[in-house]
Amino acid sequence: MNLTLYGHRDRWIAVDCGMMIRQDLPGAPLQVPDLTPIDTLGIAPEALVITHGHEDHIGAAAWLWPQWGCPIHATPLAAGLLHSKFAERGLRTDAIHVIEPGEAIEVGYFALRYLPLTHSIPESCALLIQAGERRILHTGDWKLDPAPLLGAPIDPDTYRAIAPVDLVVGDSTCAPEPGHSRSESEVALALESAIAPLTGRVVVSCFASNLDRVLAIARAADRCGRRISLMGRSMERMVRIAQGLGYLEDFPPLVPVRDLGYLPAEEVLVIATGSQGEPRAALSRLAAGRHPHFELMTGDSVIFSARAIPGNERLIERLKHALRLTGVTLLDDIQRPGLHASGHPYQDELRTFYEWVSPHRLLPVHGEARHQKAHQAIAREMSIEAPLTPHNGDLIRLDDQGLQLERHYRLTPHIIDQDKIAPVVGAEGDSSTRHGQLFLAISVAATEQGWTRIGRLMLDDSHTSPLDEASLADRLDECLETAQGDSLADLRAILYPDLMAWLADHLHRVPDVHFQIFAVETQAVMEK
Repeated sequence: MNLTLYGHRDRWIAVDCGMMIRQDLPGAPLQVPDLTPIDTLGIAPEALVITHGHEDHIGAAAWLWPQWGCPIHATPLAAGLLHSKFAERGLRTDAIHVIEPGEAIEVGYFALRYLPLTHSIPESCALLIQAGERRILHTGDWKLDPAPLLGAPIDPDTYRAIAPVDLVVGDSTCAPEPGHSRSESEVALALESAIAPLTGRVVVSCFASNLDRVLAIARAADRCGRRISLMGRSMERMVRIAQGLGYLEDFPPLVPVRDLGYLPAEEVLVIATGSQGEPRAALSRLAAGRHPHFELMTGDSVIFSARAIPGNERLIERLKHALRLTGVTLLDDIQRPGLHASGHPYQDELRTFYEWVSPHRLLPVHGEARHQKAHQAIAREMSIEAPLTPHNGDLIRLDDQGLQLERHYRLTPHIIDQDKIAPVVGAEGDSSTRHGQLFLAISVAATEQGWTRIGRLMLDDSHTSPLDEASLADRLDECLETAQGDSLADLRAILYPDLMAWLADHLHRVPDVHFQIFAVETQAVMEK
């Protein structure tokens, strides 16, 4: 969830404050970072510094910031999105300070500079953090896009000028991928090529926060003689805020959805949310015929311009099946890879970037364990020290001896429940009958054969009874072989009772159980 704290001489700053969607819980609630270890250590951040405006970097700020009350520093677009979130919750917004990319600020013992880089949302910045004699580059999310649609490409001289740095805290999301990621300009051309021959109405679904993609779709529609409409509240809000800040100046005029029925089919294009199969999103409502002003029919086309988030594969397939029943034509990046581009660096981009900044050390963050290890391997290939692959809750020291793990703090999942932050209830019933706590997480991938477990169990326990990890893993695998759930929430509901029964059979005292299921990319199964 991208909440990182940096401390120097007992003064602290927080970088980013994101959330995740708990797909394995009913209702897919928001999960926010657990601040208990921070409170236990007496840490009070003097500022919250935001690298960019994606939800996994700002989504928890309106929930956690009231506990700090510190200044928030963000670039204009991220600040605009935070203003909207704070206003929705009735919070004051005077703590949000706008920082232009390239500017520098001082907070306590820290000097920070916002360094522009390219990503799938404008104004993304790395942070050069100076603390005493140490210089750390916190990259945030990035890629080397030579031709972004919004903003300028990365200036290599900006990063060569800061070399060498003591440490890069760097994005690992696409570290296993060889070569170079696709430019958003290439996606724009592929979208225009895909839309041009279509004759019926067209719906294109993508992430609302990917403004480069939204602009590419709008431009392609305009060149193909189509009028544009937006569908989905998050899409409408993102475009409205971006236009208010001077982005999307050449965005074609919008047609209200209710007026699309007056236009010929070949002149209609809708940009919609819901590419991940979310049941309440615009595309799912269209597939179910539940939109009051728009109905899909034979001859229309739906284009998916987004890659499946791990764990959503079955929801997306169910959505596509429903769409096919309406008679529409489907296009996605599996059939036409040019319809999507990652917002994260592939291996060649990582090598180029590290040649610019000459880091002495790397701390690989973001992504799954296999992404971190692939990033670690690239660092070692370039003679960059990378001794650790950090986990949530790790307290790490950087000093003359390098990077060292000081301590690991257990983090309890916290979700937004009835407009309040609450711990996830791990086990039904009265927890006073439990003995200790067991934190168990598994990673799964959706395949054609069903759900498959990937890697080892992730265990953290405080009870005294011995636990046979291999036997528990075997039992979970047996359950997965027959599990028929379409979503992670379905899967958790199937596995949880059997997990509790196994623990009751194998332990003298059953602990309070916190069970979480993570999804990983199907590619990991193929590599295994």
